[in-house]
Amino acid sequence: MRTLLNRRHLLATLLALSATVLAPGAVFGAPFASERIGVTVKGEGSDVVLVPGLNSSPRVWAELIAAVPGHRYHLVHIAGFAGRAKGGNGDGAVAAPVADEIARYIAQSGLDKPAVIGHSMGGSIALMLATRHPQALSRVMVLDMLPFLGALFGPPGTTAQSIKPTADAILAQMRAADPQARQVRAQANLIGMIETVAMRAGALDDSNSSDPDVSARSYHELIVTDLMPELARITVPATVLYVTPKGIPLSDVQMDGIYQGAYTGLKGVQLKRIPASAHFIMWDQPQRFQDEVRIFLK
Repeated sequence: MRTLLNRRHLLATLLALSATVLAPGAVFGAPFASERIGVTVKGEGSDVVLVPGLNSSPRVWAELIAAVPGHRYHLVHIAGFAGRAKGGNGDGAVAAPVADEIARYIAQSGLDKPAVIGHSMGGSIALMLATRHPQALSRVMVLDMLPFLGALFGPPGTTAQSIKPTADAILAQMRAADPQARQVRAQANLIGMIETVAMRAGALDDSNSSDPDVSARSYHELIVTDLMPELARITVPATVLYVTPKGIPLSDVQMDGIYQGAYTGLKGVQLKRIPASAHFIMWDQPQRFQDEVRIFLK
Protein backbone atom coordinates (compact mmCIF):
# COMPACT_ATOMS: atom_id res chain seq x y z
CA MET A 1 0.00 0.00 0.00
CA ARG A 2 2.81 2.41 0.90
CA THR A 3 4.49 1.69 -2.45
CA LEU A 4 1.26 2.46 -4.29
CA LEU A 5 0.84 5.72 -2.37
CA ASN A 6 4.43 6.72 -3.12
CA ARG A 7 3.90 6.07 -6.82
CA ARG A 8 0.73 8.14 -6.83
CA HIS A 9 2.55 10.95 -5.03
CA LEU A 10 5.40 10.78 -7.54
CA LEU A 11 2.96 10.79 -10.47
CA ALA A 12 1.08 13.78 -9.07
CA THR A 13 4.35 15.65 -8.55
CA LEU A 14 5.51 14.96 -12.11
CA LEU A 15 2.17 16.07 -13.54
CA ALA A 16 2.32 19.29 -11.53
CA LEU A 17 5.87 19.99 -12.70
CA SER A 18 4.89 19.30 -16.31
CA ALA A 19 1.96 21.69 -16.07
CA THR A 20 4.26 24.39 -14.68
CA VAL A 21 6.91 23.91 -17.35
CA LEU A 22 4.46 23.72 -20.25
CA ALA A 23 2.09 26.46 -19.15
CA PRO A 24 2.22 29.30 -21.68
CA GLY A 25 3.62 32.44 -20.16
CA ALA A 26 4.62 30.75 -16.93
CA VAL A 27 6.50 33.18 -14.68
CA PHE A 28 8.95 32.04 -12.06
CA GLY A 29 9.99 33.86 -8.92
CA ALA A 30 8.26 36.64 -7.02
CA PRO A 31 5.61 38.79 -8.75
CA PHE A 32 7.00 41.95 -10.30
CA ALA A 33 6.68 45.01 -8.08
CA SER A 34 7.81 48.54 -8.90
CA GLU A 35 7.46 52.04 -7.52
CA ARG A 36 7.85 53.52 -11.02
CA ILE A 37 5.51 51.49 -13.23
CA GLY A 38 2.54 49.18 -13.10
CA VAL A 39 1.95 46.53 -15.76
CA THR A 40 -1.25 44.75 -16.73
CA VAL A 41 -1.36 41.87 -19.20
CA LYS A 42 -4.04 41.22 -21.80
CA GLY A 43 -4.37 38.55 -24.48
CA GLU A 44 -2.38 35.48 -25.44
CA GLY A 45 0.41 34.99 -27.94
CA SER A 46 3.73 36.64 -28.65
CA ASP A 47 4.74 39.32 -26.16
CA VAL A 48 4.35 43.02 -26.94
CA VAL A 49 5.17 45.78 -24.44
CA LEU A 50 3.13 48.98 -24.89
CA VAL A 51 4.37 52.26 -23.38
CA PRO A 52 2.08 55.33 -23.42
CA GLY A 53 3.22 58.93 -23.52
CA LEU A 54 3.32 61.92 -21.20
CA ASN A 55 0.20 62.10 -18.98
CA SER A 56 -1.32 59.12 -20.78
CA SER A 57 -2.70 55.82 -19.56
CA PRO A 58 -2.95 52.36 -21.15
CA ARG A 59 -6.35 53.38 -22.51
CA VAL A 60 -4.57 54.64 -25.65
CA TRP A 61 -3.99 51.01 -26.69
CA ALA A 62 -7.54 49.68 -26.23
CA GLU A 63 -8.50 49.78 -29.90
CA LEU A 64 -5.21 48.20 -30.98
CA ILE A 65 -5.60 45.29 -28.56
CA ALA A 66 -9.15 44.62 -29.76
CA ALA A 67 -8.24 44.85 -33.45
CA VAL A 68 -4.94 42.94 -33.42
CA PRO A 69 -5.38 39.73 -31.36
CA GLY A 70 -2.90 36.89 -31.14
CA HIS A 71 -0.48 38.71 -28.88
CA ARG A 72 0.07 39.00 -25.15
CA TYR A 73 0.10 42.73 -24.51
CA HIS A 74 1.95 44.14 -21.50
CA LEU A 75 0.46 47.57 -20.77
CA VAL A 76 2.79 49.89 -18.89
CA HIS A 77 1.28 52.57 -16.65
CA ILE A 78 3.90 55.13 -15.56
CA ALA A 79 3.67 56.24 -11.93
CA GLY A 80 2.47 59.82 -11.65
CA PHE A 81 0.41 59.74 -14.84
CA ALA A 82 -3.32 59.29 -15.32
CA GLY A 83 -4.28 58.72 -11.70
CA ARG A 84 -1.43 56.41 -10.73
CA ALA A 85 0.40 57.52 -7.56
CA LYS A 86 3.78 59.08 -8.32
CA GLY A 87 5.65 56.55 -6.20
CA GLY A 88 9.30 56.34 -7.19
CA ASN A 89 8.85 59.06 -9.80
CA GLY A 90 8.36 61.65 -7.05
CA ASP A 91 11.67 63.35 -7.82
CA GLY A 92 14.48 63.34 -10.37
CA ALA A 93 14.38 61.84 -13.84
CA VAL A 94 11.42 59.75 -14.99
CA ALA A 95 11.91 58.42 -18.54
CA ALA A 96 15.37 56.90 -18.09
CA PRO A 97 14.63 55.03 -14.84
CA VAL A 98 11.28 53.86 -16.26
CA ALA A 99 13.16 52.35 -19.22
CA ASP A 100 15.37 50.50 -16.74
CA GLU A 101 12.30 49.28 -14.87
CA ILE A 102 10.72 47.95 -18.05
CA ALA A 103 13.95 46.05 -18.77
CA ARG A 104 13.76 44.61 -15.24
CA TYR A 105 10.11 43.65 -15.80
CA ILE A 106 11.01 41.85 -19.02
CA ALA A 107 13.79 39.92 -17.31
CA GLN A 108 11.89 39.09 -14.11
CA SER A 109 8.77 38.03 -16.02
CA GLY A 110 10.76 35.69 -18.23
CA LEU A 111 9.73 37.36 -21.48
CA ASP A 112 11.72 36.24 -24.51
CA LYS A 113 12.67 39.42 -26.36
CA PRO A 114 9.25 41.05 -26.71
CA ALA A 115 8.41 43.68 -29.28
CA VAL A 116 8.16 47.19 -27.78
CA ILE A 117 5.89 49.99 -28.99
CA GLY A 118 6.03 53.45 -27.44
CA HIS A 119 4.08 56.62 -28.13
CA SER A 120 5.55 60.11 -27.66
CA MET A 121 7.43 60.02 -24.32
CA GLY A 122 6.85 56.27 -24.47
CA GLY A 123 8.74 56.34 -27.78
CA SER A 124 11.72 57.93 -26.04
CA ILE A 125 11.52 55.24 -23.37
CA ALA A 126 11.37 52.56 -26.07
CA LEU A 127 14.51 54.03 -27.67
CA MET A 128 16.27 54.06 -24.29
CA LEU A 129 15.32 50.43 -23.83
CA ALA A 130 16.66 49.53 -27.27
CA THR A 131 19.92 51.45 -26.87
CA ARG A 132 20.70 50.66 -23.23
CA HIS A 133 19.19 47.17 -22.92
CA PRO A 134 19.59 45.82 -26.47
CA GLN A 135 19.21 42.17 -25.44
CA ALA A 136 15.82 42.80 -23.83
CA LEU A 137 13.73 43.17 -26.99
CA SER A 138 13.32 41.87 -30.53
CA ARG A 139 12.07 45.02 -32.29
CA VAL A 140 11.00 48.55 -31.51
CA MET A 141 8.33 50.92 -32.84
CA VAL A 142 8.28 54.65 -32.01
CA LEU A 143 5.15 56.72 -32.52
CA ASP A 144 5.63 60.39 -33.31
CA MET A 145 8.78 61.11 -31.32
CA LEU A 146 12.21 62.42 -32.27
CA PRO A 147 15.34 61.10 -30.54
CA PHE A 148 16.15 64.68 -29.49
CA LEU A 149 13.02 66.68 -28.77
CA GLY A 150 15.10 69.68 -27.75
CA ALA A 151 16.11 70.24 -31.37
CA LEU A 152 12.62 71.61 -32.00
CA PHE A 153 13.09 74.27 -29.31
CA GLY A 154 16.25 75.87 -30.66
CA PRO A 155 18.12 76.87 -33.82
CA PRO A 156 20.15 74.47 -35.99
CA GLY A 157 23.04 73.10 -34.01
CA THR A 158 21.09 73.02 -30.75
CA THR A 159 22.57 70.63 -28.19
CA ALA A 160 21.28 69.14 -24.95
CA GLN A 161 23.45 71.61 -23.06
CA SER A 162 22.53 74.70 -25.07
CA ILE A 163 18.80 74.04 -24.78
CA LYS A 164 18.89 73.53 -21.01
CA PRO A 165 18.11 77.17 -20.10
CA THR A 166 15.01 76.99 -22.29
CA ALA A 167 14.01 73.69 -20.70
CA ASP A 168 14.59 75.15 -17.24
CA ALA A 169 12.34 78.10 -18.05
CA ILE A 170 9.58 75.78 -19.32
CA LEU A 171 9.90 73.69 -16.15
CA ALA A 172 9.54 76.79 -13.96
CA GLN A 173 6.56 77.97 -15.95
CA MET A 174 4.82 74.59 -15.69
CA ARG A 175 5.44 74.41 -11.95
CA ALA A 176 4.10 77.94 -11.40
CA ALA A 177 0.81 77.35 -13.24
CA ASP A 178 -2.29 77.01 -11.06
CA PRO A 179 -4.66 74.02 -11.54
CA GLN A 180 -7.12 75.98 -13.67
CA ALA A 181 -4.36 77.27 -15.96
CA ARG A 182 -2.96 73.74 -16.32
CA GLN A 183 -6.37 72.42 -17.30
CA VAL A 184 -6.91 75.15 -19.88
CA ARG A 185 -3.47 74.52 -21.37
CA ALA A 186 -4.01 70.76 -21.41
CA GLN A 187 -7.32 71.12 -23.22
CA ALA A 188 -5.79 73.42 -25.83
CA ASN A 189 -2.84 71.09 -26.34
CA LEU A 190 -5.02 68.01 -26.75
CA ILE A 191 -7.21 69.72 -29.34
CA GLY A 192 -4.05 70.15 -31.39
CA MET A 193 -2.85 66.61 -30.74
CA ILE A 194 -6.08 64.65 -31.32
CA GLU A 195 -8.18 65.16 -34.44
CA THR A 196 -10.79 62.61 -33.38
CA VAL A 197 -13.07 64.65 -31.13
CA ALA A 198 -14.60 61.63 -29.40
CA MET A 199 -11.21 60.58 -28.00
CA ARG A 200 -10.30 63.92 -26.44
CA ALA A 201 -12.33 63.53 -23.24
CA GLY A 202 -10.46 60.41 -22.13
CA ALA A 203 -7.10 61.97 -22.87
CA LEU A 204 -8.07 65.12 -20.97
CA ASP A 205 -9.15 63.02 -17.99
CA ASP A 206 -5.77 61.25 -18.03
CA SER A 207 -3.99 64.60 -18.20
CA ASN A 208 -5.98 66.21 -15.41
CA SER A 209 -5.40 63.21 -13.14
CA SER A 210 -1.62 63.26 -13.70
CA ASP A 211 0.75 64.64 -11.09
CA PRO A 212 1.80 68.15 -12.26
CA ASP A 213 5.37 67.92 -11.00
CA VAL A 214 5.99 64.47 -12.50
CA SER A 215 4.67 65.83 -15.80
CA ALA A 216 6.84 68.96 -15.64
CA ARG A 217 10.02 67.06 -14.81
CA SER A 218 9.32 64.46 -17.49
CA TYR A 219 8.87 67.13 -20.15
CA HIS A 220 12.07 68.85 -19.03
CA GLU A 221 13.92 65.54 -19.22
CA LEU A 222 12.69 64.90 -22.75
CA ILE A 223 13.83 68.32 -23.96
CA VAL A 224 17.38 67.92 -22.63
CA THR A 225 17.85 64.24 -23.57
CA ASP A 226 19.62 63.66 -26.88
CA LEU A 227 19.46 60.00 -27.90
CA MET A 228 20.86 60.57 -31.39
CA PRO A 229 24.43 59.56 -30.44
CA GLU A 230 23.06 56.29 -29.00
CA LEU A 231 21.01 55.21 -32.02
CA ALA A 232 23.87 53.22 -33.58
CA ARG A 233 23.63 50.80 -30.64
CA ILE A 234 20.22 49.61 -31.81
CA THR A 235 20.58 46.36 -33.73
CA VAL A 236 16.93 45.21 -33.76
CA PRO A 237 14.42 46.15 -36.48
CA ALA A 238 13.02 49.63 -35.88
CA THR A 239 9.97 51.44 -37.23
CA VAL A 240 9.09 55.10 -36.66
CA LEU A 241 5.63 56.45 -37.47
CA TYR A 242 5.24 60.22 -37.42
CA VAL A 243 2.99 63.06 -38.53
CA THR A 244 3.25 66.63 -39.69
CA PRO A 245 1.91 68.41 -36.58
CA LYS A 246 -0.97 70.83 -36.71
CA GLY A 247 -0.16 74.50 -36.13
CA ILE A 248 3.51 74.22 -37.07
CA PRO A 249 4.64 76.00 -40.26
CA LEU A 250 6.36 72.95 -41.76
CA SER A 251 5.47 71.09 -44.92
CA ASP A 252 5.33 67.30 -45.22
CA VAL A 253 8.62 67.38 -47.12
CA GLN A 254 10.27 69.44 -44.40
CA MET A 255 8.99 67.08 -41.70
CA ASP A 256 10.29 64.12 -43.69
CA GLY A 257 13.69 65.78 -43.75
CA ILE A 258 13.64 66.40 -40.00
CA TYR A 259 12.92 62.75 -39.22
CA GLN A 260 15.41 61.45 -41.78
CA GLY A 261 18.12 63.63 -40.32
CA ALA A 262 17.26 62.80 -36.72
CA TYR A 263 17.29 59.04 -37.29
CA THR A 264 20.24 58.90 -39.67
CA GLY A 265 22.25 57.00 -37.06
CA LEU A 266 19.72 54.16 -36.86
CA LYS A 267 20.65 51.70 -39.57
CA GLY A 268 17.73 50.17 -41.46
CA VAL A 269 15.04 52.21 -39.70
CA GLN A 270 11.65 52.30 -41.41
CA LEU A 271 10.36 55.89 -41.38
CA LYS A 272 6.69 56.29 -42.27
CA ARG A 273 4.75 59.53 -42.19
CA ILE A 274 1.04 59.00 -41.46
CA PRO A 275 -1.11 61.55 -43.32
CA ALA A 276 -4.29 63.16 -41.98
CA SER A 277 -3.34 62.51 -38.38
CA ALA A 278 -2.32 64.51 -35.34
CA HIS A 279 -0.07 63.29 -32.54
CA PHE A 280 -2.29 60.42 -31.32
CA ILE A 281 -1.95 58.30 -34.46
CA MET A 282 -3.66 55.30 -32.86
CA TRP A 283 -6.88 57.33 -32.54
CA ASP A 284 -6.75 59.56 -35.61
CA GLN A 285 -5.79 56.84 -38.09
CA PRO A 286 -6.65 53.60 -36.26
CA GLN A 287 -6.90 51.38 -39.34
CA ARG A 288 -3.59 52.56 -40.77
CA PHE A 289 -1.93 52.28 -37.36
CA GLN A 290 -3.23 48.78 -36.77
CA ASP A 291 -2.07 47.69 -40.23
CA GLU A 292 1.39 49.07 -39.52
CA VAL A 293 1.52 47.20 -36.22
CA ARG A 294 0.56 43.96 -37.98
CA ILE A 295 3.42 44.47 -40.43
CA PHE A 296 5.78 45.37 -37.60
CA LEU A 297 4.92 42.27 -35.57
CA LYS A 298 5.27 39.76 -38.41
